[in-house]
Amino acid sequence: MSGYSPTRRLLATTLISGVLIIGPAAGAFGTSSTLDAPDSTPSSSDSATILASADASPGSDGQGPQFYDGSVIDVSEDVQGDVYAAGQHVTISGDVSGDVIAAAQTIEITGTVDGNVRLAAQNVSISGEIERSGTIFAATVDLTEQGSIGTDLVGAAAEIDISGAIERDMVASVEELQIDGSVGGDVTYYSAAEASISNDAVGGEVERITPSPAAEQPEASPGQIFLFWLLGLLYALVALSLITVLAGLLLPRRLTLVTDQLRHSPWKALLVGFVAAVTVPIVLVVLLITIIGAPLALLGALIWLLMTLATFVYASFFLGRLILRNSRPPVVMALLGGVILIIALHIPWVNILVWLAMVFFGLGAQLLDLYDHRTRRAPRQPAAAVSETSP
Repeated sequence: MSGYSPTRRLLATTLISGVLIIGPAAGAFGTSSTLDAPDSTPSSSDSATILASADASPGSDGQGPQFYDGSVIDVSEDVQGDVYAAGQHVTISGDVSGDVIAAAQTIEITGTVDGNVRLAAQNVSISGEIERSGTIFAATVDLTEQGSIGTDLVGAAAEIDISGAIERDMVASVEELQIDGSVGGDVTYYSAAEASISNDAVGGEVERITPSPAAEQPEASPGQIFLFWLLGLLYALVALSLITVLAGLLLPRRLTLVTDQLRHSPWKALLVGFVAAVTVPIVLVVLLITIIGAPLALLGALIWLLMTLATFVYASFFLGRLILRNSRPPVVMALLGGVILIIALHIPWVNILVWLAMVFFGLGAQLLDLYDHRTRRAPRQPAAAVSETSP
């Protein structure tokens, strides 16, 4: 193991640990259920599915809370209790002594509800009587001339049309509001548009609350833009210079071996780096798609990311070697090259070319060094065998 560099041993240790730790993902299982809609329009007796009923069996006397689900639901019989319904189309045509809680695409109430209604749907139409309050969230809400709400209406919708009667107050968030009927109390609505309200339709006060406009961000002046650029440059100089200094102190031999590839075969390193930068991500994606190769793809992506980030350090050291001609310690050469490279990466448009060159040359140099490292090890094994057998 003496022929291995510290970085090489670290890379091998990381690879082995990742393979041992990352296991194949286990598949998850789940259950699904479907509800088939009837082939024809159901009659009033079988148009809803009663899931549960307290204090009475389903369909006996309609007492206690009733639960319905299905594609088309029509509660046509009287219910002595609350109604809970969920479906595509829900119609309450009978009389309900309790509350109605429903969620559907379309909800229509034509009967009488002695309690409250809590509705969520795309379209809600009320032409019956609601003795107490209504809480409605929908795209459109239509309270027809025959419909009424005994106390308050609270909700949110894109369009609300009030042609019937609301005995007390109305509070809503709405885009378009039209009131041709009557509201006995106050109307408070949150909207960017003015409501259409008939004369004497509202017994109390009408208050419109407009949404607060988003605060406009002032445009930065050229001086501020330059200041931000300068602060970013200073931060990058401090942070990345620290990285290059540490690399020069801890890995001087590694830096020299990799950058030797750029000195001896720069165009070969550029070609290898370009091909690798294009093909390696594609191979990793293909491995990630497969179940067996997913752990290897994740580990490979981590190693490839580290190699890409390391191109900055190698490029910095290489620039320092070219300028100082190996006449200074590795730390000084890495620091000088890092400062120049950081400044170049902060120049608009130029930074794109500098970044591409840094990545392609850096990746190519690292891969060529790994290949040369294997060829340098090959002659050592026969020599060691001869020394062991010699007298």
